Amino acid sequence: MYPNLYYVFKDWFGVDWTFLKLLNTFGFFVAMAFIAAAWILTLELKRKQQLGFFVHTDKKIVIGEPASAADLFANFILGFIFGYKIIGVLVTEGALNNPQEFLLSSKGNLGLGILLGVAAAAYKFYEVNKQKLEKPEERIVRIWPHDRVGDLVVYAALFGFLGAKIFHNLENWDEFVKAPIASLISFSGLTFYGGLICAAIAISFYAKKHKIPFFHLADAVAPALMLAYAVGRIGCQIAGDGDWGVINSAFVTDGNGHLVAASAQQFNDALIMHHASFFEDGVKHISQIHHLTVQPVSWLPQWFFGYTYPHNVINAGMPLLNCKGEYCNALPLAVFPTPFYETVVSGIFFFVLFSLRKRIKTVGTIFGIYLMLNGFERFWVEKIRVNTVYSNLPFQPTQAEIISTLLFIAGLVIVVVSRRKKLVVE
Repeated sequence: MYPNLYYVFKDWFGVDWTFLKLLNTFGFFVAMAFIAAAWILTLELKRKQQLGFFVHTDKKIVIGEPASAADLFANFILGFIFGYKIIGVLVTEGALNNPQEFLLSSKGNLGLGILLGVAAAAYKFYEVNKQKLEKPEERIVRIWPHDRVGDLVVYAALFGFLGAKIFHNLENWDEFVKAPIASLISFSGLTFYGGLICAAIAISFYAKKHKIPFFHLADAVAPALMLAYAVGRIGCQIAGDGDWGVINSAFVTDGNGHLVAASAQQFNDALIMHHASFFEDGVKHISQIHHLTVQPVSWLPQWFFGYTYPHNVINAGMPLLNCKGEYCNALPLAVFPTPFYETVVSGIFFFVLFSLRKRIKTVGTIFGIYLMLNGFERFWVEKIRVNTVYSNLPFQPTQAEIISTLLFIAGLVIVVVSRRKKLVVE
C-alpha cells in the first residue's frame, strides 16, 4: 500500500522526497478521476454541439479595466493560504510526520503566508494592468456548454464533497454525535452516493440557469461519471482507506502481512485472536463478524481473493514484523479487495456506455442505462463489502443498497419512458 506519493516514489525510484507526503494517494486519484471525467465530458459535449443539440449563450465582458481591490485581495488570500499552510508544512519541524493534522490545525508559517500573499497580489496587479486600456471596451463572447466544463467540474467537486460528508455522517450518526467538528473537517469518511446526489442537484440548477438541456447533459456526463468512479476506486485500493470487503475465511495472515491458506479451525483460532480489529460498524459480538470462504483458483493471483492491505493509510490491523515508521499495520485476516473489483467492473461499464453513445438515439437513454449499471454494480458489491447497516429495518440494508436500488429503478423508468415517448430524439 502507498498512503501517499512519498512511498510511491521511494519504493519505485529510491528517492526520499519528504514533501510528497503532502500528496495523499487517494486524493491524487480523486484528482485524476476529475481530470479524466472532464476530458470525456468535453469530447461528448463538443460532439453534441456539432450535431446541433446545444445553443450558445452570449456574455458581455469588459476588457482593459485596471485591477480591482477585490481581485487583489482574493489573490492575496490565496497566496497567504498557500504560504501559511502548503509551504509552511515543508518548513515546520515535524509537520510532515502528520501533514493532515497540520493542515487542519491553526499552525502555519505567518512570514511565508504574508510574503506569498503579497507576491500573488502583485502578480495579479502586473498581469491585469499589462492589458489595461486607456478606455475599457465592452465585448460579447459566445459560450458553448463545453466551455463550461471547468465550472461543472468545480460544482461537482464542491457539492460532491459536501454531499459525501453529509451522507457519511448520516450513515455513521453515532460517530458524528461524539465528534461533530472532527467528522465534518476530516479528509476521510466520504460516501460516493451522497456526492453523486448532491452534485447532480447542483449541476441540474446550473444547467437550467445556462440553458443547457438537462438530459443531453446527463447523457454526455454518464460515461465520464463511470470512468471517474473506476479511477477513484484505484485510489481506495492503493491507499487502503478502509473501503474493503468482508473477511475471506480461506486464509489467515502471517506476521509480515502475507496470506496463508487456512483450515476452518485455523481461521476460527485467528478470528478469536484478532476479533477486536473487526468490531466496527455496529458489530458487537464475534458471531456478527461477516465472513465468506472462497478458495483461490490457479489462473488468478491469490490477492484477488484475499488481501491484507499492508501499510494501509488508516493504520488498521496488527503491527507488521520488522517495520518501523508511520504506516506499519496489516489486516490480521484477509478481506476481499472490493475497490479493485469495482475498478474492473466500472471500467468495463465505461466502455459499454462509450460505445453505445452514438448508437442510441433517444435522449435520456444513456443516462438511464448508467443509473442501472451503477445501481446493479454497487448493490451486488455491497454483499461482500464492509459497511454500516440500518438495523432498525426488517432486512437490514446498507445505505448504498437502498440508494443503488432506487437508482436502478429510476434508470429503468428513464429508459422506458424516453424510448416510449421519444419527446426528443437525436
